[in-house]
Amino acid sequence: MKHLLSTRDLSRTDALAILDTAEQMAAVSQREVKKLPVLRGRTVVNLFFEDSTRTRISFEAAAKRLSADVINFSAKGSSVSKGESLKDTAQTLAAIGADAVVIRHGSSGAPARLASSGWIDAAVLNAGDGTHEHPTQALLDAFTMRRHWARLHGTASTGTDLTGMHVVIVGDVLHSRVARSDLWLLRTLGATVTLVAPPTLLPFGVESWPCEVSYDLDAALETRPDAVMMLRVQGERMHSAFFPSVREYSRRWGFDDVRLRRLDTLGLEDTILLHPGPMNRGLEISSRAADSPRATILEQVSNGVSVRMASLYLLLAGGNTPAATATLENAQ
Repeated sequence: MKHLLSTRDLSRTDALAILDTAEQMAAVSQREVKKLPVLRGRTVVNLFFEDSTRTRISFEAAAKRLSADVINFSAKGSSVSKGESLKDTAQTLAAIGADAVVIRHGSSGAPARLASSGWIDAAVLNAGDGTHEHPTQALLDAFTMRRHWARLHGTASTGTDLTGMHVVIVGDVLHSRVARSDLWLLRTLGATVTLVAPPTLLPFGVESWPCEVSYDLDAALETRPDAVMMLRVQGERMHSAFFPSVREYSRRWGFDDVRLRRLDTLGLEDTILLHPGPMNRGLEISSRAADSPRATILEQVSNGVSVRMASLYLLLAGGNTPAATATLENAQ
């Protein structure tokens, strides 16, 4: 791989290579000294045109644990606010010797444009573009689900996929890049997916996607899912009324205390809850559900560092070669 732009482009082999490498990185993160020298001398630029906490900090921690030099760039307070184009920004980064650019942008397709433009000769990692995709979020979600699935079946995570797993993704699918990336990746790994949302929050053409579609969360829970992913309601992207009221949305499509108890009633003691964050507590998920033993939200954050370490390593160190693999094993 030269870039990581979309989960739709990932083969099963590539996806498993990232997840398996992330398992090695997770082992490193458990050590007293959490650093590897594999990217020493490389420069990673976090190029964020949109606000972010988890993704930016996670990529920064990942790069530093691999001993890379990190430059954090925020559009606010930069020449972008004066009208500088993406091309000029990219050429500036090329001039300072960036080896990888982690980009978050409000426009769908911006990372792909950067990767294919020839403006910069660096690996490009998509950290979220518009309502298009967020591949490393999907990878960390899959990593979290795979570990849970492996524990349930008494097998090792490494080398296994998600065949037989049923995942329900609930909420603002229309504006969610996470939902799209999760869907493509989960299907590649063998899981079945059901999208649940009000009709107004489902994208045009969703009936052609490789998933089931439902408008009823309670009915979806009756299908006995193994994992439920709650999506954030993205009010900042909504310029009209997509549902009658916050109370109505929470009652019909939020994972509240009643639905939390419903999982117990259905005997789904092994069903986990995920959320990409940040959460709107009381809207798409109740505090009791978010803080319950079923929730993997903080585990997702921790796993995100491992997945992003793996992504950077595979792109910058050619981690699928025998020499690079030996370097990683020796460093551990």
